[in-house]
Order: sequence, then C-alpha cells, then structure tokens
Amino acid sequence: MDFRPARTMILRPWRTDTEGTLPMFPVGDDNSQRRTVPVITPILIGLNVLMFLAELGGGDQFIMQWAFIPADFAAKPIANLPTIFTAMFMHGGWLHLVGNMLFLWIFGDNVEDRFGRAKFLVFYLVAGIAATFAQFALATHSTVPNVGASGAIAGVLGAYILMFPRSRVNVLLGRQIVAMPAVIVLGMWIVLQLISGVGSIAYTDETANVGGVAYMAHIGGFAAGFLMAFLFRPKALDTV
Repeated sequence: MDFRPARTMILRPWRTDTEGTLPMFPVGDDNSQRRTVPVITPILIGLNVLMFLAELGGGDQFIMQWAFIPADFAAKPIANLPTIFTAMFMHGGWLHLVGNMLFLWIFGDNVEDRFGRAKFLVFYLVAGIAATFAQFALATHSTVPNVGASGAIAGVLGAYILMFPRSRVNVLLGRQIVAMPAVIVLGMWIVLQLISGVGSIAYTDETANVGGVAYMAHIGGFAAGFLMAFLFRPKALDTV
C-alpha cells in the first residue's frame, strides 16, 4: 500500500534512480567484531514502524502535518522545527519502510557497538538533521513533503565505511549471494548518489516541486556520518 501524495521527496538509500535499484543489494554483514547486543538500532526500527502505522491511520493529512516541507520551514522555521525529526521516521510505503529498515539493521548495530548506545543515538539524529538541511539547501522553496529515514541511515553508512572498510558485506548479485568488502559496496553506493545528485542540482521553479529521490539528503547524511566517525570514533578501535 502506497498512500503518499503523488509528489513526495523520499529518502531511500537502496534506490539509485527513480526507476531502478542497486545492482548489488546488501542482505547482511559480518558481526564477528560486535561486542554488545544492539539496543538503539532495534528501538529506532520500532519507532519507524510505529510512525508508519500512524501514517496508515492518518493518511495524507498526517503526512502533510508531520513531513518536512522546505517551503513551510523557510516561511516559519520555529513552527515547523519538529518536522525535522518526525520526517526521519516517516515513509512513503511498505517497500520504502522495509528497504530502509533492512539497511539500518545490517549496518546500524556495528556502528552502535563502536560508538556506544547514547552516542550512537545522538549521531543518528545529527546525521538525519544534516541530511535534511542538505536537501533543504538545494530546494528551499519546494512544497514537496520530504519523508524517510535514509538521510540518517546514510550517516550510518558513512561511519561504517570508515570504521569497517574491510568488513564483509553479503550482497545479492543476481541469483547468488556474494561477500564483498564494505568499502566496495558502500563506495559504489555513494558514487551513484553523487552522480545522481549532480543531476538533481539543476532545479528550476518547475522541477523543484516534483517528487523523487532525495539524493542530496543521502549525500549530506553520508558526509556528516563520515565526518563524525572520523572525529569521534574510539582511537583504540580504528579501522579493522
């Protein structure tokens, strides 16, 4: 079921364009280095699911109230401040939700383990904020609702590629599952986002109000996550 308005800007890390999906789809990773049981990651997943169920009940009216709408924020930033956070937990449909939560489950637990639970929660929210403002800077006057967790999840990917570059990520390639280094899988992902993001910069008054994939949010979240991981990762546990 996809109930979002016809024109919606979605944050979906596993899409490379509005038609196709990644040729490599991650399905798991190596958790042998993890020392603790993840707590924040499943809580975040649960909050995303609960918010999505609320969307199912509230429909378009709920989305328009709680999604981040750049033009509304530009006009009344204080009044629309909560939507920076609520939009991080909203999704445009079941497939959008499942894809984002799969990425968060695969990569979030290891980053949480490395940062620690409290720091990981702050890290996740800051990455999401950075992603939102990256997209906002591109289309300040857009009236398209922005929804999706993948700006924050892109931050997780940015931290993961720095902290675990040689960790094996299981990816679905055609009909088989292949283990590949994280630096290759996530490196290809961010390159694709950059290529797509360059095209999205060519916004005009007409295209700014057309829905699609929020590539600049992905890029902004990834960059923020990478930078925070570089600055605040435990020094004794550098890339392994």
